[in-house]
Order: sequence, then structure tokens, then C-alpha cells
Amino acid sequence: MLKTRSAIIVILSVLALAGCKFGFGSSNNSAPPPSDSPTPPVSGLDQRPSNTKCLAGKRPATGADLAKLQPAFPNLTFNQPVAMVQAPNSSDRWYVAEKPGRLMSFANNTATTQSTPFINLTAAVDDRSEGGLLGVAFHPDYASNGYVFLSYTTSDVPSNPSSANFRSVIARFTANGSRTALDASSELILMTVAQPYDNHDGGNIAFGPDGFLYIGFGDGGSGGDPQGHGQDSGTLLGAMLRIDVNVSFSDLTGGIRYKIPSTNPFSGTPICINGSCPNQSTKASRCTGSGCPEIFAWGLRNPWRWSFDRLTGDLWAGDVGQETWEEVDLIQLGKNYGWNCYEGSQGYNASCASSPNLVMPITEYDHGVGNSITGGYVYRGAAIPALTGTYIFADFGSGKIFGLSDPRGVASRSELTTPMSGIASFAQDNDGEIYALNLYSGQISKFVPGSGIATPSFPAKLSDTGCAASDDPKQGSSGMIPFDVNAVLWSDGATKQRWLALPDAQSISINTNGDFQFPAGSVLRKDFYLDNKIVETRLLAYHTDGDWAGYSYEWNADASDATLLADSKTVTIGTHKWYYPSGSDCLRCHTIAAGRSLGPETAQLNRDYTYAATGKTGNQVFTFSSIGLFDVALSATPANLPALAAPDDTTKSIEARARAYLHANCSHCHRPGGPGRGGMDLRYDVAFNAMGVCDKVPDTGDLDVTDARVFYPSVPEKSLISLRMHSNDITTRMPPLGRNVVDDAGAKLIDDWILSVASCL
Repeated sequence: MLKTRSAIIVILSVLALAGCKFGFGSSNNSAPPPSDSPTPPVSGLDQRPSNTKCLAGKRPATGADLAKLQPAFPNLTFNQPVAMVQAPNSSDRWYVAEKPGRLMSFANNTATTQSTPFINLTAAVDDRSEGGLLGVAFHPDYASNGYVFLSYTTSDVPSNPSSANFRSVIARFTANGSRTALDASSELILMTVAQPYDNHDGGNIAFGPDGFLYIGFGDGGSGGDPQGHGQDSGTLLGAMLRIDVNVSFSDLTGGIRYKIPSTNPFSGTPICINGSCPNQSTKASRCTGSGCPEIFAWGLRNPWRWSFDRLTGDLWAGDVGQETWEEVDLIQLGKNYGWNCYEGSQGYNASCASSPNLVMPITEYDHGVGNSITGGYVYRGAAIPALTGTYIFADFGSGKIFGLSDPRGVASRSELTTPMSGIASFAQDNDGEIYALNLYSGQISKFVPGSGIATPSFPAKLSDTGCAASDDPKQGSSGMIPFDVNAVLWSDGATKQRWLALPDAQSISINTNGDFQFPAGSVLRKDFYLDNKIVETRLLAYHTDGDWAGYSYEWNADASDATLLADSKTVTIGTHKWYYPSGSDCLRCHTIAAGRSLGPETAQLNRDYTYAATGKTGNQVFTFSSIGLFDVALSATPANLPALAAPDDTTKSIEARARAYLHANCSHCHRPGGPGRGGMDLRYDVAFNAMGVCDKVPDTGDLDVTDARVFYPSVPEKSLISLRMHSNDITTRMPPLGRNVVDDAGAKLIDDWILSVASCL
């Protein structure tokens, strides 16, 4: 029984060229054998193979030549532009909403040099944090009635950021007769919604093809939705609303200035005053009839920019994620988009009950790709025919601009053009062309045609990558070096083969944690076999533009070659349900915190391997050093280097095996700087009491277990670290991605370790 660690082994950490899963740490009980071991190390290879074929060049961006962004109005800049629209049936002017509170107007001419205020609300707008003038919508009959609807945040004293009663306002203004300005005194407030925090305000508004006004609100802010608004249909927060503003106010009572479309899912219930049901005494009581009648759909975190496809009427939204996942949703009447039970398609709040009317995202990406989605538009212009029907959106943080082709069919996401950081919103003119608004520079750019030549993201066939033997693609090419690991990542019972390839004359450096740091151009390959049949090959490529990317290849029936997949998918193979990850899935597990390449690290590769090329058996790290693969030769023999215990090696202690299992399966997320929640550090060389697990009260849900702990000494049935491994529910299981089968042996190993620990002291 092990309680604390008196010594921490200095490891060389990370790689598993993984099935893109989560991993827990390992044990420091794997002490190296005595330095005077009678068996000297042996090199399994006589020389380093030359690699001229399996190389990662500059990372391709699919469709990068189809379009590009160019300044649309080079003589104009705006103060934090967040929305831009044209009046219906009138393309001669643009209107830009500036976050601090001005709606600017200017002529639709690339040579224009001046914009003028259409209305100035800076005295009323509280633009703290994510607040401000956030949305503008011209009434479909603007030409005759002059109505313009604005969405903004305010407070009791807008000029004082600490003033009370921060709230969102939806108001109608009327333009003057010449339509050159909005009359500020004409304001009629339709709706106010109390905002408990100053972020996640949403605020976009637009008229739908049905003539109703749609309004998108975030969950009210903070982090993790602490007040539970996303799943509370008794509040207007965390929801897409739909109201009928085509009414005579004289027909309404109680100051109400809109009606409820009869087909709204909770129509017939009382109007929600100040954002909540008037008869809702507690959150648990909800509304009579189950929800606010204004709600069109709910379960959103922060729908930051959404739009209607002008051809189909589909409503597309970018919903900003919490810690890990950004998502694109097709918003449909009466549907629940999961927050905060789910972040994207992944379980977030384990205490959530089953969510009714749940809909998963059309596409999602993790924070290895970007960290704040900006929703856009479906392209319906004439200038770039190749983009027709493509949903265009971006990530505010990374600057990546994406195209989602065939979004109602099999959605295929690709990077569309050169990244541009700071895209806070998109716009679409009356002809269907699309523009991008940059919050940082204040400039407006327009999508224009590129060369028209689409660039493939990577070779479509594995046999064409240079990373497969010409006579048998199931084997790595001659320049690749095979390897194996001590502690294997669980992949639904699949067996694996692994190779690595470096550019000639380049070498691996080993950092102080024992992680292998590969040179640009390197490629890692992992093959997956089910019932002795190869089903998938994954390549992890370190491109020469400085970033890693993952590629998944699906093998054909006769195992003669494999085809690159455009996105993730799940298939049934024999009796197995098998998940093929997307490229973003791979980077979700191959985290930045873990150095991207997971399996190749000293403690994982410090073991013997028999090389088919020579027939020799030799220690892997000694072999790599002997053939000059490292930039600095090993200064110690393998016997004096750390080595993970194999989880099934019963000659090693129970803690050593359990910690090795956790390191290989969870530590790439659960470590400092990683995306894993709960504050755990599951790397194998971390002292037991420094892992942040023993007797810790869970802060991400207790799975309805009384007195639950992350690690409850001697009680697996109260230990979430065990319960999540035993679960196969997508909302609670760990690892969460790509795992459809419980690893019974691994779960029992963790249970046995928990049973062996009497206390945290």
C-alpha cells in the first residue's frame, strides 16, 4: 500500500500517437534496475535509415485558393465593429454597429471616405466586458415604416462600470422621413433581460424569413453557467427567442409590445418579464407550461453571431464554448442544444439529468484549433461559385476562417483562407456576398475569388503519403523507425503498430520532463487492428509551418490501401463500434500542454524492441541514441533512466501499474495547462498527494454519489476516477472521446489501487 512519494522520478514524458483520447498519469514505483546490471544495453539497429519520403511539409489548408479577404472600404475604420447590415431591398448604404454605442452609416462604395452616425447611444450603452451595442435589424418593411431594432446592454449608470442592474435591451427606433438618421426619442423598449454577469450577453438580432424577430442571448455569464440558465426554459438567457413585433401596441396590455408566435414551443404561458417567468418562485419550479413563451430553442452558452440562409431559411449559429469545444449548430424550433450538460457533443456537467429534445452540433472543434467561434453566413453570392452553399465562419482567437461545405448533408469543415485574428462578426450584402469585421483593426474585409484551385488537405491515399511501404502499405516506409510503448493507451481493445520518421540530418531533443521534441517535418504513424485486421492508420505530422496536424485513414475491405477521411465518423466493424477521429479530435488529445506527440518519451520507450530490419533486440532509447537520432547522446544507461511499468506486469507494484495506466490514458489532458477539468495532475512522476485527487470533493459533478470524492481511499464505488472509467455514458465517461467500450482490466487495476490506499496521509 502506497500513501505518499518520498522521491519523484524525473521522467521524459509524452506520446502515444493516440487514438485521440484522454490519459491519466503513471507511477513512480517503477524504480530502474541497479546500475551494475550484468547485461549491457544493445542497439537494435546498425545505422539510422535515410528518410526522404515520409516528410511533413507546410501544412496545407483545404480550399485556401478558392477565396481570399481584401479590404472592402480601405478608407474607413470603425471603433470595435460587431455588426454590419444593409436595409432590405436597398444596397446603396451600409450600417455598422460599434460596440461602444454608435450605429454608423456610409455609402456602399469602395472609395468612400466618410461614415456618419445614424444614431449615437453611447450615453445609454454600458459596453463593459462583452456588453455594448450588439445587434441591429431593419424591419422588412423599413422603406414604409422606418423601423430599426437595436440590441444593447445598459445599467443604472452606464458610465460607471460598477453600476447596478446590468441588463440587455431590445428596442425599436424610427428613422426620420429622409431615412438619414434614427430618432433617439422614438425608442420603444420591447424587452429587458437582467444580466447577472457582464459576459455571455449574445445580443444578435435578425428578422427571419417568417417575418418574426429572432433574438439570441447567452447564458448570463461567469463560467460554466453557475445559475443553470442553459437548461432552464424558465429564463430567456441561454436561448434563441422568436417574437412577433408586427402588432399594434394598443391591442396589448401591461406594457407588452410583442406577441408570441403560436408555434413557439411554450406559447400560451405568461410573457417572461425581465427575462424570467413571472410565476417562477424558484429555479426548480420553472414556468407553468414548462417554459418562457418567447423561446424558439434553448441550451445555448453564448450564440455569438448567427444568421439565416437566405435560400433555405436555415438558422446557423456559432456557439462559443467553455474550456474545450467550439460548435456550429443548426437551430431548430423546440430543440435543446445541450449547454451546460454538454459542451459541444461532449459531456460537461455530470450531474445533468437527461436533456429533452437534445440536438448535437453540426461540427465542433477543440481549443487546439481555436478558442472563440464567430458565426457567419451561408454563401449565396455570385462572385465565388465554388463556395455556393458553404457556411463560412471563423475563430476569433486563432484567426482561422472555415468553410463548412454541404452543411445539411455530410458536413466537411476546412480552413478556407489565410487566418485573420480579431474577426468579431460577418456580414452579408443583399447580393449574398460576405464580409468580415475586425474588432482589433476596425476594418471591413470582403471575400473575393482566389485562384479557383482547391488544394487537398493531405494525400487522399495512404500509399501516396510516403509513409507506407510501396509493396505493402500496412508497413511503414523504409525511412520510418518502428517503436513500442510500455503503457498502452486503451483503444477499445485494438492492437497497434507504431512508427516515427524524421527528416534526414534532423534530430530529437529531450526536454527536462523526458518528452521527445521532434523537428519540423517529422511524422508519427499508428495503425489499429481489430481481430487481427487493420482498420485505421493515423498520421500525426509536424508541419514545417510550425504546427502539428492529425490525419485519419480508413482501410478498404481487402486491406490494400487506406483513404483519408474528411471528418470523424463511427462505423460498425464486425462486432465492434469503431470511431474514426477528425483532425481536430486528434489535437484535442495531442494537447499543447503534453507537447502534442504523446507516446515517444523516455519513460515510455525505455524498453526492448525486436527490429525486423536487423533481427536484433535492443533497448529503444539506447538504439535511438546509438544511431544518432537524439541531438545529445544519452548520458546514462537505460537501467538508470525512468521506465513506466506495463499495467499488466504483475511483478510491479499496484501503484506503479495504476499510475502508468493513468499517465498513458489521461495525463495529456489532466496536467498543468491541459484542458482537463478538476485541477488534477495525473502524470506518473507527480507525488501522490500532489495529484489533486485524494479525498478531493469533485467540482464537476458527483454523479449523484453520496459523499463522492475524486479518489476516495479504499472505496472505489465513491471514487469518480473509478466511476468514470466504468461508465459508458457520453456525459460521464473517461476518456470521453473515441471510446465505446469500457476497459474492464484497466478499470479493475484502478479499483485495486484505490483499495490498496488506506488514507491520503
